[in-house]
Amino acid sequence: MTKADLIDSLSGEFEVSKRKVGDMIDKMLDEITSALKAGDKVQLIPFGSFVIRERRRREGRNPKTGEAIVIPARRVPAFQPGKSLREAVGGVRRKAVAANGKAK
Repeated sequence: MTKADLIDSLSGEFEVSKRKVGDMIDKMLDEITSALKAGDKVQLIPFGSFVIRERRRREGRNPKTGEAIVIPARRVPAFQPGKSLREAVGGVRRKAVAANGKAK
């Protein structure tokens, strides 16, 4: 699904102009971005959370030359799905059953 598909779907569902829905989606994304820049966690219960993860400085290799390079530390955005989204997409997780038929 693209942003345009989402705008079409929402504008038809709520009988609001596509321009207005597009503006609302843009504003929502701007607010999420601003919160993450400030180091805040954005929770959309029960959908999931947007968080910032810290990546440590590490060594890597230039794939073209094989030369060792240093990859600097940085902050990266990440999404953690909520329980209802995980269950909707992947189904309910069941406990592993041992060979004797009892749950681990």
